[in-house]
Amino acid sequence: MSSQSKKSATKPPKLDKQAYEDELKRLQAELVEMQQWVVETGARVVIIMEGRDAAGKGSAIKRITQYLNPRTCRIEALPKPTDREAGQWYFQRYIEKLPTAGEIVIFDRSWYNRAGVERVMGFCSQQEYVRFLHQAPLLEHMLIEDGIILLKYWFSVSDEEQLARFKSRRNDPLRRWKLSPMDLQSITRWEDYSRAKDEMFVHTDTPSSPWYTVESEDKKRSRINVINHILKTVPYQHVEQDVPEIPNRPELEAEYVRPPRNDFAYVPDVAADLERAKVNGDGSGKKQGKKKKSKKDKKKK
Repeated sequence: MSSQSKKSATKPPKLDKQAYEDELKRLQAELVEMQQWVVETGARVVIIMEGRDAAGKGSAIKRITQYLNPRTCRIEALPKPTDREAGQWYFQRYIEKLPTAGEIVIFDRSWYNRAGVERVMGFCSQQEYVRFLHQAPLLEHMLIEDGIILLKYWFSVSDEEQLARFKSRRNDPLRRWKLSPMDLQSITRWEDYSRAKDEMFVHTDTPSSPWYTVESEDKKRSRINVINHILKTVPYQHVEQDVPEIPNRPELEAEYVRPPRNDFAYVPDVAADLERAKVNGDGSGKKQGKKKKSKKDKKKK
């Protein structure tokens, strides 16, 4: 049995749904507290999310940012570089996305693309790859030395679980867009990506900027664990907030008359169909317009 198969065989049991939701909500409230501290103190936080395709990075980022103010918390998922960007210093377009005072930036994949997909798929030369492994720790040291809080997370998932998630995406029209030919290369090149990851860790897992591995066989566990680690690592403190008083609404001026509703265009109230369906006895909440044909009707046809 391979190491990956052993890992899959020892997959932890899924968390109790209610316990997960309660703990997630508690942690998300703490994230709001952390963001308030970041804004108040002018701190700068960079969170790098890396890992296998379908390892759960995106869903973790979604839960982290769900209640945060998007004005001071950004997600950066840079596309393929343009021709102009390809001629720049490799790190240049990432540096442009770094936070200013009072901001949090989460990189949904980062400059480590060079050590992962670019290395495996041959999108960079050997010289460019070696230069990256040398420069990345130096860059991160400078960021930390300048006061940026830098956290790097690697989401780890087994080959069996990754394949199951790919199949789930393929069968779900709402998530099918997440599948790309490049993603599927991670199945046939699993060992190549493993070797690239191991070599990347050797050069970039440093005392000042370590990698933190997130076990992601169960997505709910990984979300709880990574959020908890962020909160334990960022040295935030409670910041007293002035909660504004909601004023009483003044009395309407006598001369104001609202224009007739017919003068405006309104969005059709299709939601009312759901209520009518409920009154008509269809507990599913679906419209009554299209009824499923019975076998008897099909035979008649």
